[in-house]
Parts: sequence; structure tokens; C-alpha cells
Amino acid sequence: MAGADDGKNNEDTKKTPAPVPAPKDQKPAPVPKEEKPKPAPAPKEEKPKPAPAPKEEKPKPAPAPKEEKPKPAPAPKEEKPKPAPAPKEEKPKPPKEEKPKPSPADDDTNYDVLTPDPKTGCERAFCKSKACNYKTLTCPAECPERKPKKNKKSKGCFINCGRKCEATCKWRKPKCNGYGSLCYDPRFVGGDGVMFYFHGGKGRDFALVSDTNLQINAYFIGNRPNGRKRDYTWVQSVAVMFDTDTLILSAKKVQQWDDSVDVLLIKWNGKEITVPFTGDAEWKTNTGVREVVVERTDDTNTVRVTVGGLVEIDMKAVPVTKEDNKAHNYQLPSNDAFAHFETQFRFSNLSDNVEGILGKTYRPGYVSPVKRGIAMPLMGGEDKYETPSLTSTRCKLCIFQRNYDSTPAIGIAQY
Repeated sequence: MAGADDGKNNEDTKKTPAPVPAPKDQKPAPVPKEEKPKPAPAPKEEKPKPAPAPKEEKPKPAPAPKEEKPKPAPAPKEEKPKPAPAPKEEKPKPPKEEKPKPSPADDDTNYDVLTPDPKTGCERAFCKSKACNYKTLTCPAECPERKPKKNKKSKGCFINCGRKCEATCKWRKPKCNGYGSLCYDPRFVGGDGVMFYFHGGKGRDFALVSDTNLQINAYFIGNRPNGRKRDYTWVQSVAVMFDTDTLILSAKKVQQWDDSVDVLLIKWNGKEITVPFTGDAEWKTNTGVREVVVERTDDTNTVRVTVGGLVEIDMKAVPVTKEDNKAHNYQLPSNDAFAHFETQFRFSNLSDNVEGILGKTYRPGYVSPVKRGIAMPLMGGEDKYETPSLTSTRCKLCIFQRNYDSTPAIGIAQY
């Protein structure tokens, strides 16, 4: 029995060490090791994924507002310029149509000459025009006479009974450096004050001014020396056309120049007229629409032409001097003085669309295309302003019109 017990005890003793594996069960340490690394990669994957999403959303809305902003901007720009031209065209039209219809009462020269002022001896005139309110104008002391007779080279009294309503002192001869002048071979000073040359051509006619109620043409004489490609030219005749009337002034051809010999040839509607040398030394007529006056402003070869309400012209016939011929190498023949005009124009009531070699320089806002600062700035346009004859109103850009086109003038020296 004892052995049997001992055997049981031995078995018990053998079984007691069975709980020893309990400490082996204490190896759960690896469990937390597996739980800790698993959650770590999760946040790393979540952070980069949401990042690209906002990058793609931000640039997409940006272009949308850029396209919307410029679209409404052009709309007001187109609306503003459209109404602007309408009033500009409407404003000038009424006065243009009314101005070409003057009555004798509105002419600048519509006055009666009164006896001189008893105290000063200055001449006086009673204006019969409504524009001057029927005033009496007295000449200034520095130019007491309208037409100085003892010394016609001094200033004369200019009485204007039109809108200006004044008596002023003016030279009664052309100023070749003044506005609206045409002198030499030929040199112009436009209404804008810019000087330019226009050569034209020998034996050809050109429109100096063409407007709704006035046209002025010029006939060019000239000479082409050997070896030159163009003519030297001068203005020998001028035709002033208005309403249904034509006034022509020419310098006759002479072999040798003599200041004491008058070379002027003047025609009114095709008939030669004579301007007296004595008395008032003037020729005048009234067409029923306006007064026309040609008055001598020197002993010979110098006149002032007045066409009421349209233009005033100072003209002087001169030769090409021997000094000029030599200086410019004109090579002129010895049997021709090449008499031509020095001229200055003063215009009234020109329209904004006036045309012509000289006329276009009086347009509002006109900018001259010629090169400035050079000795001889040239103005072209021969093809645009050439007319078939001195008294023709036709050219490419001419705008003056009347019921007939007069025939070429007879008796004008042709070169």
C-alpha cells in the first residue's frame, strides 16, 4: 500500500509541476506588439489622400470670374460713341445752308459814305446792315481815309458793316507771309499757318478753293529748263465763281516789265471791264444777292477784290526778276517777263467741308501732311484738283455746283 501511495504521491508530485506552464502563458506580450503597428499606417494613408482634393477644387472656380468680368465691359464702350456723332452732324448743317444765302443788307460793304468828321477829318460811313444795327463808323486817326490817294502804299481804313461792325486800319496789298497767301513759284500759306509749295504744271488749271457757294481756280504758267523733271510755275490768272457769276483777273504777257504800265486784264461774266485810275478808282456792281467791288490800291497793277459775304482778295501783278531767275536757275527766255500774281485771300462763311489746294487748310481740325522744317515742303494733289479750264467747276474733289459750267475764258494769255 505504501508503495501504492507512494506511486500516487509520485503521480501527484508529477502532476503538481503541471501548473508550471502558466508562466509560459504569460507570453501575451506579443499581442500588444501586433495591435500597435496596425493603427499606425492608417493615418499615413489618410493624410495624403485628402490633400490633392482641395488643390483641384481651387483652380477650377478661379477662371470663371475672369471670363465674366470682361464681357460686360465692352457693352458701355459701344454705346457711348454711337450717340456722339449724331449731334456733330446735325449742328453744322443748318448754318451751312443758311450762310450761302446772304441778302444785300447783310453784306460787309453795305454802307453809305458820309462827310468826314468835322473835327478830325476822318472818313465816316453809315452802316445799312442789320448786323451792325445801323451804326455810323468812323475811321481811326492813323488811317483816316478808306482809299488813300496821295500815297496808296499806306494803310487804308477798312469799314466792316457785317458781324464785326468795325473800322480798322489794314494794308491794301497782299502779305506773302500771311494766312491765305499765294506768291512766288507758287508758295502757299494755308489757313492753318503752315507754308507749302504746290508745283502744278505749265498751262494747267487747278481749284484753289471749292465750297458750297464759292470756287476759285488758278491758271499756271511755267517753264521747264533743260535737264529738269518738272516745270517751274507761277499763277497768271484767277477766276472767282459764285452764284451764277464769274470774275476773272489776269496779268497780261509782256516782254519787258515796267512798273508804270498796267498789265491787268479783268472780266466780269465774259466781258472786259475797266477799273478807273482816278476818283474812287473802283468798279462795282450789285448782283441783287451781293455787291462785287474791284478797287485799285496802288497806281498800277494792284487791286482789292471784294465779293460780299464770301471773300476779299488783295492782288498784285509782278514779274520774275532777273535776280530770281539767276538765283533759282529758272532759265527763262529773254522775251517774257512772266508776269504773275502775289495774292492773299480772306474768306467769309467757309463750310467745314471746304475743298481745294488752299481751301482744305481752313477745315476745322485740319492737320497738314507736309514735312515741316525743310526748305520746300511739297503738297501734292494735282490729280485731285485739276480742272478742264480756268472757269470749269469740275475736279475730282470739287463740291461747288451751279446750273451751268461756263466756257473757257477768251482773251487770257495762254503759255
